[in-house]
Amino acid sequence: MKTIIKSTLSIVLALLLVLCVVACDDSSEQAPAPTPDANTTETTDTTPTTPDPNTGNEDGGNTVTKTGVWTNAKHLKNMTFGEGAKTLSVVVKAENQSVTFTIKTDKTTVGAALMEHDLLEGEDSQFGLYIKKVNGMLADYDVDKSYWAFYVDGAYSNSGVDTTDIVEGATYSLEYTK
Repeated sequence: MKTIIKSTLSIVLALLLVLCVVACDDSSEQAPAPTPDANTTETTDTTPTTPDPNTGNEDGGNTVTKTGVWTNAKHLKNMTFGEGAKTLSVVVKAENQSVTFTIKTDKTTVGAALMEHDLLEGEDSQFGLYIKKVNGMLADYDVDKSYWAFYVDGAYSNSGVDTTDIVEGATYSLEYTK
């Protein structure tokens, strides 16, 4: 009988200890922000800047961290390019980060508008343009099974960027996929 009482008492004390630890844990405290290492360049300024004729107009807003596939990205903020009659919006997504490019152009296809501002590189194939780089970021299926998926208004596109006509109000996205 004494053994049962001792065992029960031990279990109760252990549970009380766990409850005390849980109750004392203040989950409202936030962990300190991670410190970037030497290989990481972080851009945090999101205030609008003056237009840069070499890279387009900064429009502030979203800023991504230059890590992983983004290491070679040309632009880390939402940007506006060009002065044409048509306007299109292209979201570039990779590794849980994204930037949006607003392009004003007189070109007729999404691919031509992106290439006009050096935002897209690829190779011609029997199926059309095979996208290799978007915003300077490489996706190479032959190396690591990665590729750029093209979406129009959230749906996977049945046509390539080089044959997709610009439609005012549509949202286009290129997503790094592996």
